Amino acid sequence: MVVLGAAQYAGQPSAAFRRRLDHALALYRAGGVQTIVVTGGRRPGDAHSEGEVGRSYLARRGVPHMALLAETRSRTTIENLRGAHTLLPPGTPLTLVTDMAHAPRALALAQALGLTVNASPSPLRRQPDWRYLIREKVALLVYSLLGVQGTGHANRVEDAAPAPRPRLAHP
Repeated sequence: MVVLGAAQYAGQPSAAFRRRLDHALALYRAGGVQTIVVTGGRRPGDAHSEGEVGRSYLARRGVPHMALLAETRSRTTIENLRGAHTLLPPGTPLTLVTDMAHAPRALALAQALGLTVNASPSPLRRQPDWRYLIREKVALLVYSLLGVQGTGHANRVEDAAPAPRPRLAHP
């Protein structure tokens, strides 16, 4: 399972990140998940990375340290995916945990990278920020029209054509 980073503040996950982490924890406790990779780097001036904060959050809630990995350098979704992929054995199928608005774009990017992937989206807050919802729809549209090259992150992607419609897995 790969939990895509959101934000952390002074070593604590943001509300959006906490929803993703809590969803991942529920999936882990339901069984069938061997490893959780939490992704996300740090912004300039941050003492903690999102990956570190997420790993610590899950460990404090009972996930064994041996089941937790942290990718701590990425700042974008495609970097999250690439970084997580390098931490796992080749060919490992992934379940992405992100929110419902972000899942379609994250899945499309993962498929363009050649990953075997599905998603189990976490809920959005009751009143999601309309700017975030629009940003995700526009970003998916741009990707659909231009492929990964249009995102400014084309290196190591041989086929930059848009991926087929992503598949969402629901717990």
